[in-house]
This record gives sequence, structure tokens and C-alpha cells, in this order.
Amino acid sequence: MNPITKCYCRLYQLAFRLAMPLMPYREPERFDSIHALPSLFSRLKIRSVLLVTDEHLRQAGITAPLEALLKESGIRCTVYDRTRANPTVHNVEEARAQYLQENCQALIAMGGGSSMDCAKAVGARIVCPRRSLNQMKGLLRVLRSLPPLVAIPTTAGTGSEVTVTAVITDTEKKHKYTMNNFTMIPRYTVLDPAVTRTLPSFLTATTGMDALTHAVEAYIGGSTTARTRRLARKAVRLIFENLETACLHGEDLKARKNMLRAAHIAGIAFTRSYVGYIHAVAHSLGGQYNTPHGLANAVLLPIGLEHYGPCVHRKLWELARSARIAGAYTGREEGAAAFIAAIRRLNERLGIPGNLPQIRLEDIPVMAAHAAREANPLYPVPRLMDAKELRELYRKAADRR
Repeated sequence: MNPITKCYCRLYQLAFRLAMPLMPYREPERFDSIHALPSLFSRLKIRSVLLVTDEHLRQAGITAPLEALLKESGIRCTVYDRTRANPTVHNVEEARAQYLQENCQALIAMGGGSSMDCAKAVGARIVCPRRSLNQMKGLLRVLRSLPPLVAIPTTAGTGSEVTVTAVITDTEKKHKYTMNNFTMIPRYTVLDPAVTRTLPSFLTATTGMDALTHAVEAYIGGSTTARTRRLARKAVRLIFENLETACLHGEDLKARKNMLRAAHIAGIAFTRSYVGYIHAVAHSLGGQYNTPHGLANAVLLPIGLEHYGPCVHRKLWELARSARIAGAYTGREEGAAAFIAAIRRLNERLGIPGNLPQIRLEDIPVMAAHAAREANPLYPVPRLMDAKELRELYRKAADRR
């Protein structure tokens, strides 16, 4: 990256860091069970809701207890269950039409990050009916309050129940883009480990690695605070201690609860401290190949951390100590290497591959350009890179050896 662009990026990031204490961050009101929702809706005088989820969750019966609970409580629940793994503009417009047709008063997002992203975007389109999603991409484009939104994560990974972000895929352009607005933070969230109990092992693994990526990228960036660093360290420790157990013993509600907590606090950390190039590259892979976001992050995390080089050694050493991967007397370079190696070993034990063979070399320049536009100048990364430099991350992720 040329010096003028670097200077612009760092000044832009500095301005955001200085303004951070003045920004209207908030955290959702948190409940431990879906059984708290009838009284919440009674308090809000809401009688009709749209439940945004996906077909697999509904067919598996995971949404059934919630649907039955709302019906028993006299609350009409309309279900939109066609959300894709990477929600599309079409998904959002379909769900919005259903919300309006059924005269709904609130949104419930039940599922992984895709359902929550879809519901956030639906809320944005409801309060901004004359603007397309494309016109709302980027930062602070939606200033009106969304309809009441309850986020119920069924995966412990995305942290979307506490973030300002929705990621939407434009299938025509094969491109993902982000919408970042404080109004899109859900007003309420339910962290109920019972709804994650039947999540398949591989999805538990990849969504858990997504949460780890949130925590690590939030920690190594340049816009951290004492609180976000503390939350990120705690999330990293919880994930290393509980993710494998949650994958191998899905009925272990203690491990499930700890993973939900880890994803939640990692979400708080990266909402305030942002993510980095690993996320930007993962988003471009989702847009190009529909690669699941958690899988892309899991594969890219050790590759990206190595690619940053010595500028992240100290912070990775600190995370290694927090997760009890390295001792107090381990050197920084050695501790950083141990942390990256521990991520690779965890991926291997969880059955996550070391590369993404779907990446085609001829697609890399376009994807790298998308990633660079997403990350620069907003993401306060440890080392700035342009599209040309980012291409190496894709090549390493595609390596079949």
C-alpha cells in the first residue's frame, strides 16, 4: 500500500477511535429462556410477530417450542423460513413483504448469523421503504429505530445478537456487503443453551471458530479499549476450554452455555473494536462461492495471523497466555507461534480442513478488490494491505498441499 493511502487509513481510524466514547453503543436486554418472551411482548403491547429463520431449523423442530409458546400466549406468529446460509437481497425483500402483509409489529430472528442479518436488514427496509439495500450499505446509513427485534442465536458463533452489522449477499454481482448501524443492534436477546443442543457437530465447530476469529481480530486491532481486550481474552479462553466438548458432547449444556457466552462477549468486543482482513476475505468468499462464513474464518484465521507477521506477536502471546497455551516465561515470537499452532490443532480435531479448494486462482483479483474495499480504511488492522497484497491470503487458503 502506498504511503498516502496508509496515512489516510490511519487518520480515518484514529478519528473513529477518538469518537468511540461518543457513539451510541448499547447492549440488548438479555434473557436466559424463550419463556421470557410472552411477558416481554405483553409489556410492549405486541400481538403479531414475524419469525425469521431457515428451513433446516424449522424442519428439525427447533423453532416449534417457540411457535407453540407464542400461540398459547395469544401472540400471532408468522414464519419466514427461506433464509439462505448467506442471506440475499431476495430473502430480505420476501420477508419484508410478509411482515407488511401480516401487519406484524416486531421481528424475531432465530438461528445463526444469517437469520439475524436477514431480520436486521428487513427492519432497515421497513423503516426506510424508499431506499434499496444497496443504498444502505456501509456505515451509519440507517438512523431510524427499527421495529422491536429479538435475536435468539441457535449457534454460538456470530455474536450477531449484539452487533451493529448485517451482511447481505448480492447474488447478481456475487458480492457480499455490510450494513453497519447502531439502530440495527437487537433490542433483546435470548441466550438459551437448550436451543443449541441439537446443532450438528460440524456447525458447532465452524460457528465456534467464527467466534474465536471475532475475539482475536478485535484484540489484535488498533481500536481496542481495556474492556474489549478483557472481553476478547475471556472469549478466547472460554472457546479453547469448551468448543471441543460442545462438538463431541452436544447435550453438555454447560459447554453450550459457555460457548453462547463466549460468542456474545466476542460480539461486544468486535462491535466496538472492529474486525480485520480475515473477515473481509471470508465475506468475499461467501459472496463468490457461498462459502459458509464460519468455515471460511476457521480456515483463514491461522493463515491470516501468520501473514500479519511480527506486528501481532505480542498480542498473540498475550492471548496464548490467557488461554493457557503459553506460559509467562515463553518468548513473544514463540508464544505467538504456539497460539497459531493451537488454532490449527483445534481445527484438525474438529474436522475442519486446512484449505478451501473451491477457490479459483482466476477469481482472486476480483475477490481481493472486494475485500480491500470493505476493510480499508474502516478496519483498524495491525498491518495495512492493499488488494494486491491480500491476494496472497487467497492463494495460501487455496493451497492443496
